This record gives sequence, structure tokens and C-alpha cells, in this order.
Amino acid sequence: MEDTAKPAPTADTAPGASPRPRALVLWRLLALFYDLWPALALWMLTALPFVLLDVATHGGDTRHNIAPYSPMGWLLWLACWIVTGLYATVSWHRGGQTLGMRPWRLRLQADDGGLPTMRQLWLRYAVGTLSLLAGGLGFWWAWFDRDRLAWHDRASGTRLVRAAMV
Repeated sequence: MEDTAKPAPTADTAPGASPRPRALVLWRLLALFYDLWPALALWMLTALPFVLLDVATHGGDTRHNIAPYSPMGWLLWLACWIVTGLYATVSWHRGGQTLGMRPWRLRLQADDGGLPTMRQLWLRYAVGTLSLLAGGLGFWWAWFDRDRLAWHDRASGTRLVRAAMV
């Protein structure tokens, strides 16, 4: 049976909206800033076993830190990246939003308006990471893209929409 329900109107598709969608760069950056806080809490929890292991391997010396660029340091970075990816992809998969996207009424959807697959979400997260590492260039790109999509939107076949106020 085919679902004929129309998606809820968004600010980008509401009557009277401009024919070219909005870039949403400011909203994306605000959502990223909001999402920094739950991510920071997750990083602290992720780092705890690494720190305890490091202290244990150095005779209980709590003044010792994990050395930068050491295998343990790289493993910690990888673990934090994966935990942050789980936070983002699970949030997007369950409701189309992370905690940071909610106050700004941003919602993630596939290009066809449906739910993105987990493969699309992880690709979005990976390309978004590269975009941030490039000084956010992939986010700023949305101002020049004909469809106002960032690099990670294009690569993953997803897009952000901003819901209209009700």
C-alpha cells in the first residue's frame, strides 16, 4: 500500500518561499555548537577507561598524561570520533534530529523526503568530519551550491530542512 501522506511544510517548501532553498549555514553552525555539549560529555565518558588504563600502566601515577601522537592517544581520538558518530547517526535515524538541531527546527531527510539509511548517515558524518577538518569549507560551500547543499549533504544524498513555525 502506497503512503500518500504529504510531508509537513517546511520553511523551505512553504507557500511563498523563494524558489532557491536557503543555505541554513548559520542554523547548522548553531546546531553544531549546541551538539558540542553532549559530545563533550560523551568524550569524557569515553576517555575515562583510557585514562584509568594509562594510570594503571604507569604505576598509579595520576600526574601522567596520555602522550600526544602515541598509539593510546590515536586510539582515544578514534574512540571519541566513533562515539560522536553513534550519537549523531542514531539521533538522525530515530527522529531526524540531534539535540542541537531541535531548538533551530532543523530536520534531516533523504533527498526524496524519506528517512535516510544508516549508510547515508555514516557517510554524511564522515564527509562532515572532513569538511570540519578543512576549516568548515564544506559547510560554507552551501552558500554557493545551486541547491544550497553542503558537501556532506551532496555526498550522502541527504539534506537539512527547517520546519515552519506552527
